[in-house]
Amino acid sequence: MGSDVKTASSFENSYMPKFQTLAEERRGCEMPTKRMQKILVTGATGQIGSELTLELRKRYGGDNVVAVGHTKKPSDNLLKSGPFEIVDLNEKADIEKAVKKHDIDTIYHLAAILSATGEQNPQLAWNVNMGSLSNVLEIASEQQLARMFWPSSIAVFSPPAPRVNTPQETILMPGTMYGVTKVAGELLCNYYFHRFGVDVRSIRYPGIISSEVLPGGGTTDYAVAIFYEAIKNRHYTCFVREDTTLPMMYMPDCIKATVGLMEADPSRIKRHDGYNVAGVSFSAGELAAEIKKHIPEFRCEYKPDFRQKIADSWPMSIDDNVARKEWGWKPTYDLAAITKDMIEKLSKRFSEGKL
Repeated sequence: MGSDVKTASSFENSYMPKFQTLAEERRGCEMPTKRMQKILVTGATGQIGSELTLELRKRYGGDNVVAVGHTKKPSDNLLKSGPFEIVDLNEKADIEKAVKKHDIDTIYHLAAILSATGEQNPQLAWNVNMGSLSNVLEIASEQQLARMFWPSSIAVFSPPAPRVNTPQETILMPGTMYGVTKVAGELLCNYYFHRFGVDVRSIRYPGIISSEVLPGGGTTDYAVAIFYEAIKNRHYTCFVREDTTLPMMYMPDCIKATVGLMEADPSRIKRHDGYNVAGVSFSAGELAAEIKKHIPEFRCEYKPDFRQKIADSWPMSIDDNVARKEWGWKPTYDLAAITKDMIEKLSKRFSEGKL
C-alpha cells in the first residue's frame, strides 16, 4: 500500500505539472494570437451546418470555409459558394487529409446523431457522436488549431436538475443516449482545453427553428414541421402534448450565438464545456395559437409518441446569464417574430413551388 501511495504521489508531482505547462503555454502564448482564417465545418449538410456554413462564407470568404458531409446530398448553394469534401468523421485519417489539404486552422464540428434517432440505435449514436468528437479534438491538439466549436444541447439535463430556469451549474443526469454523449463530450472538451490547450468552445443548444432545412431526428422537430404543414396542408399532428414547453431558438439567433462565441476574445471565455444559451420558451399550444393568427384555418391536433417522454425530461426554460455576462449573448427573436418570419419565408417558397 505504501509503495502504491508513493508511486501515485511521484506521478502527481513530476508528471502532472507537465500537463499544465503544455496547456498554459498554448493558451498563454499561441492561442490568443491566432486568428480564424481557414475553417472546416462538419455536418455542413445538416439543419444548423447548412446555414452556418453560408454565413461563415459571407464573413470569411467562400474559399476559406470548407463544407464537409458524408451521406446527405449537399444543396446547390453549398456546392456553388465554396469547397465541399466528403469525409468519414469516424476515420481520423480522412479528417486529417482534409485539414492538411485546405490548411485548416478552425473546425466547427456539428455532425451528430440526434436524440430521437439516437434512441432507436443507442450504440450507433455513441459511436458516431463520441468517435467523431474524439478524432476532431485529437487533430485540433496535434495540429495546434486556433479554435474549435462543438455543440452541446439541453439534452444534458434531466431530473433531478430543475426544469424551470435550469442553471448553468447543476446535476447532469441525461435520460437519452444523445444526452449521454453530450455530457461526455462536454467533459472531453474541457479536458482537452486543460490538458492540451485546445481552445474549444461550446453552446448547449435548445430546439432550433429553421425555414431552410428540416431537422433530422430531434425531439424538438415539431416546432419546425408545424410551420411546413401549416403552409402546405393547414393541419398538423403534433407528437407532443399541447402543454409541452421547451426552450427554442430561431436559426438567425443560433448563428449569432455560435459566431459570437467563436469570435469572442479568449480572455472572455471562462468555460470550455458548454454554455447555457436561451432564445424563447413556449408550449406547443402557444406556437399553434401564434400560427393561427396568420393562418386562421390552421388546425393542430396532438398525438404524443415516444418523444413525449424525452421532452418531459428536458428543461422548460434556461438560465443563460453566464453567457450574457461573459461574452455578451442576447437573443433577437421572440415567438411572435419567429412565427411571422417563418410564415413569410415559407409562404414565398410555397408560392414558387419550392416547398
